[in-house]
Amino acid sequence: MPTKLKMNRIQDNLCTKRFGRSILFSHSVDSTNKWAEKLATYGAREGTVVIAETQTAGRGRSGKKWISPSGGLWFSLILRPKLSPAETVKLTFVAGLAVAKVLQENFNLDVETKWPNDVLVNGRKICGILLEMNTTGEAVSFVVVGIGVNANFDAAKSFPEQLKKTATSLENELGRKVHLEKLFGALLERLEALYELFTKEGFTSILEEWKKKAAFLGRHVEVTGRAENISGLALNVDHEGVLILRLEDGTIRRVFVGDVSLRA
Repeated sequence: MPTKLKMNRIQDNLCTKRFGRSILFSHSVDSTNKWAEKLATYGAREGTVVIAETQTAGRGRSGKKWISPSGGLWFSLILRPKLSPAETVKLTFVAGLAVAKVLQENFNLDVETKWPNDVLVNGRKICGILLEMNTTGEAVSFVVVGIGVNANFDAAKSFPEQLKKTATSLENELGRKVHLEKLFGALLERLEALYELFTKEGFTSILEEWKKKAAFLGRHVEVTGRAENISGLALNVDHEGVLILRLEDGTIRRVFVGDVSLRA
C-alpha cells in the first residue's frame, strides 16, 4: 500500500485540479467513509481523499459489512456539489463509470456495471461504491463517495464462503498484482473529469455510457429489497437512476432501491 512518500509522488503526478490535492492515509481505520464524514463536518474542502490499507468496519449499502483486506484500494472522496439531493444520488453512476472505464482501459478487462453501485469483471464483483450525503433541508452540505476495489489479493482466500462465487479481484483476473499508486491516481483523474462533465452538462451522457456496460439490461433479474423481492425483465435505467422492470404479469415497475442478481 502507498506510504506517505509514495502518496506525495501521486500528488506531484496527478493531473487534477481539486481531487487528491489533499490526501490523508492510515494503515487501518474503521471506515474511510466515516473518517471522511468527520473531516467534511469540520470543513474539509472538496476533493479531499482519505485512504486506508484496511478497514475494520467497512460499510456497504443498506448497512452491509464490506470486507477490506490488505492489498485492496479503499478510499473515500469528499464532494460539495451544488445539486439537489435527487441529483446528487446520480454521483453513484458517475463513480461507477469512472471505475469501469479505468479498469477496462488500463487492464483490458471485460467490465460491466450493475445497478446501482457495483462494477463487475467477468460477471463477478470487483468494486463497490457507497455514496452518503449530508443535507440541510433541500441543500446538500457535502457528499462522501466511498470506493472499494478488490486489487492485490486472492478473493477466494480473503472472502467468506458466501462471497467466493460472486467476488473477484484484479489479482485473480490478471494473474498478477497491480501498481496501486498508479491505479489510485488514474481513478482520481477519471473521477474528476466525469464529475466536471456531470455538474456542467448533466446526467445524460454519463448514463448512456454507463448503460453500454450494463450487461444485466435486457435480461431477467431478481431484485432483493428490504420489503420485498421482485423479478422481471430489466428494461432500462431511467434519467433519475431508477431501474425499470417488466414483471411477469406485464406490469411495469420502477425500482428505487435493491440488489440486482441475474435469474438462472
